[in-house]
Amino acid sequence: MAVWALGINHTTAPLDLRGRFAFALDQIAPTLHGLRQSLGNSGGGASRHPGVETAIISTCNRTEIYCAGEQAAMDHTLGWLAQSGGVSPALLRSHSYTLEDSLVARHAFRVASGLDSMVLGEAQILGQMKDAVRAAETAGALGTTLNQLFQRSFAVAKEVRSSTEIGAHSISMAAAAVRLASQLFEDLGKIRVLFVGAGEMIELCATHFAAKNPKQIAIANRTLERGEKLATRFGGEVMRLADLPERLHEFDAVISCTASSLPIIGLGAVERALKKRRHRPMFMVDLAVPRDIEPEVKALGDVYLYTVDDLATVVQTAQANRQAAVAQAEAIIDAGVQSFMHWMELRSPAGAAGGVVPLIQQLNAQTDEWRAAEIARAKKLLAKGENVDAVLEALSRGLTQKMLHGTLAELRAGDAEMRAQTAQTVSRLFLRSQSKNGQ
Repeated sequence: MAVWALGINHTTAPLDLRGRFAFALDQIAPTLHGLRQSLGNSGGGASRHPGVETAIISTCNRTEIYCAGEQAAMDHTLGWLAQSGGVSPALLRSHSYTLEDSLVARHAFRVASGLDSMVLGEAQILGQMKDAVRAAETAGALGTTLNQLFQRSFAVAKEVRSSTEIGAHSISMAAAAVRLASQLFEDLGKIRVLFVGAGEMIELCATHFAAKNPKQIAIANRTLERGEKLATRFGGEVMRLADLPERLHEFDAVISCTASSLPIIGLGAVERALKKRRHRPMFMVDLAVPRDIEPEVKALGDVYLYTVDDLATVVQTAQANRQAAVAQAEAIIDAGVQSFMHWMELRSPAGAAGGVVPLIQQLNAQTDEWRAAEIARAKKLLAKGENVDAVLEALSRGLTQKMLHGTLAELRAGDAEMRAQTAQTVSRLFLRSQSKNGQ
């Protein structure tokens, strides 16, 4: 099996380009179906890459496609993704990274462990990866190879977090947002905060801001039930998204993170809010990919707008403390990669380098066939009244002859050099205990 991956992240692609390839969790199943259909069929309908396993990880910081199949189809995968995002393959290629075999495992392990995140050591990505794997499994797109890859990713991540301090020195996006707000407002206890959305990131941000006891907390969400649950937890109020433009001016800080494919807070709405506020400053954080807040808002003089990419400089702290933890984590990942590649080699087709598992399966099948034949023969003899000891003797002799027939034939065949090599192999396989006793 070949394993390959294609991705874009916060280090290779700008925010707006990443937004073109952002897939909500409920879009994963149909997207995977389209990808597998594309990989499995050529223009004439003949099978091109049958039985390809696929998974997609899509977060604010990255979109990655993982595949496993008989042979890598990197160009086809890149072409499909480019088409789905409405860009040229050349443009996507210039902002993406492609990986094969051991490099895929290393990358997946680093992502799961938080080493490839904007916030080094952050734990949220692990949960997002698990959600993506569950979605792929539910869609029937996950097979033995990718399942093994991701399960090992989770195990490596667990070891990294339990054995190192990689997460101890991280600053989450939510904490970074609070830190930035503190630089603008002298007392966060006097501000009104609006959270747009009710997902995991908003819940995390609300938790951090609530710890500062702001004057007011409000949750605006498309589904009122989810919004009410979150608002109740933080002693806030809930509002409809449709009411947001008319009430935007009431809030000093706005943090937004929804799964909307289009901006939900436009330039005009913010301009009207500023006018009603008499140009008192507004702090805005857009954690969504694609954007929730139109990028033109950043140009307004009284608005301090930050995106996920803008927060990168805030979270890069305690660099010296992290380096030792990173080195420890990389060593754990190295061991994990070697273990996964060994597993892959064992599952190679019979006859290929390292293809042990299929050969073992064939040997077991052959010996089971011999055993079944001898047992059937023995039962017939016993049914005829033959002596039990004689039947057991015949059974053991029959099995021995069947198992040694090929070996003895090889010892007698070929030239002298070939027979000598065969003799060494036979001695190593069948006479190991005698050899050890004779040393």
